[in-house]
Amino acid sequence: MLPKDLRRVSRAGGGYHPQFADREHRPLAARVIGTYQGHVGEPRATLEAALTDLERDHEDFKLVRGLAALVERDASFETEAAIEPERARRAVFEAAEAVGVVTEDERAMAYIRAGEAVGVSPDTLQRALYADLEERQVLDRVEPRWGPEGLIAQYNLSLAQSALFDATEVRVRSSDPKALVSAVKRLRLMYEIRRPSAASSGPESGSAPEADFEHDRDAASDREVIVTGPTHLFRASRRYGTRFARLLRTVTAAEAWHLEATIDDRGTERTLELSHEDPIRIPDAEPITDVSYDSNVEADFAGRFSALDLEWDLVREPEPLATGTRVMIPDFAFDYRHSDFRVYFEIMGFWTPEYVEKKLSQLQDLEDVELVVAVDESLGVGEEIAARDHRAITYTGSVRLKDVASVLREYERQLVADQAAALPEELRPGEDAITLETLADRHGVGVDALDDVAFPEHERVGRALVRPSTLEDLDREIEPGLSLSEVETVLEAHGLEDASAVLAELGYRVEWEGLVGGTVVER
Repeated sequence: MLPKDLRRVSRAGGGYHPQFADREHRPLAARVIGTYQGHVGEPRATLEAALTDLERDHEDFKLVRGLAALVERDASFETEAAIEPERARRAVFEAAEAVGVVTEDERAMAYIRAGEAVGVSPDTLQRALYADLEERQVLDRVEPRWGPEGLIAQYNLSLAQSALFDATEVRVRSSDPKALVSAVKRLRLMYEIRRPSAASSGPESGSAPEADFEHDRDAASDREVIVTGPTHLFRASRRYGTRFARLLRTVTAAEAWHLEATIDDRGTERTLELSHEDPIRIPDAEPITDVSYDSNVEADFAGRFSALDLEWDLVREPEPLATGTRVMIPDFAFDYRHSDFRVYFEIMGFWTPEYVEKKLSQLQDLEDVELVVAVDESLGVGEEIAARDHRAITYTGSVRLKDVASVLREYERQLVADQAAALPEELRPGEDAITLETLADRHGVGVDALDDVAFPEHERVGRALVRPSTLEDLDREIEPGLSLSEVETVLEAHGLEDASAVLAELGYRVEWEGLVGGTVVER
């Protein structure tokens, strides 16, 4: 990003148009890089004089200084002095006070006495006295990340980002909406999604926007993400303008995109328009990967849910749901591991009454969707959500895992019952031994769906099915006195893992010897 005083923008026609650099400026970029590289070991003042000469040779000093500002980020300056400048000044001032400096001779005497006090010569002391002033600092090294072409690309990106510093609203269409919406959420910006048919009636807020666009140039006009951030609601703040600027890195990574922003230009409202046709690209950089969740409540829930041993996978930022002419993307989705079944999960935190009303309106328009809503008890809208045929869970502070798990188990019971009804009354696996989990996966069901199925050719041993003949073979191979590790080797050869269940079936138990091993004995 560039400092505000280095922005090159045109306000022709009442717009706000960044003046990008192009290939004809490549020699200038090379000269700027070369100027820094040629002044390593020299004071900043000398470098600044060289850059000033370069400005005189070029018609636009802002472009020169803008390129220089980017190169300088990869440069480091050091204070070269035999003694710390602050210590040198203190010694000289103390000596001058003692001598009572008025004449040149007294001044020289003060330097001599100060040098003796700190152990350096008067000349060395004098050179160190103000060596830490910015113009006297020495260019220690410069390692530009980009060549001339890359520097031009970084300049154009930084110029566009700087133009967004004073944005109050940003509207984006992208061929990669998933990445766009993810970045919006991670940057903690407020947003809305508007479909083309809703353009005349205005946008409506969504809590976790994302859209399933096709990755081609026409897809950029499918849906529009409107980003406002707290700036729009409360007061102007460059903190959010910076977030808009950082969002541009993700926007420009898409194949096709169009951005329109409302700019507060010193009290005058102007419109900035950018698209993939502008010379903006990311030079050897990755899109942002900052904040992962919209709120601490969501982050806390996701972290705790991952520790549960449930038959559901938590999905962050699922696909969008149609709500009339607009879209809504819930915060999460739960995918049942044993079938194609998804339950969406929305967390309604502390929102304004207007935002809650919009959210309830969205829920009203959702059809054929299983949705669970965790709603902050202070909002008092649990009954209204339930009236819209969605499950409501109230919470205070944090979402209770017990409540969520209870709802998921209700769904699971019905899913298991449906799966069990679809299974035959008997199953005859071809293996001599097979785990119930493997068999359930084979039929695309959960293990619990096998509870009422008969297995005429096998016996249930723990969580496995074993033919009686295999149990007889195991009974001959396992005998008292074998170590547990030896038994496990025998079972592994038959495709079994649960030593405890098999030993119990055969009438054995393990007599433990300390914590590391045991011996098989009869019960």
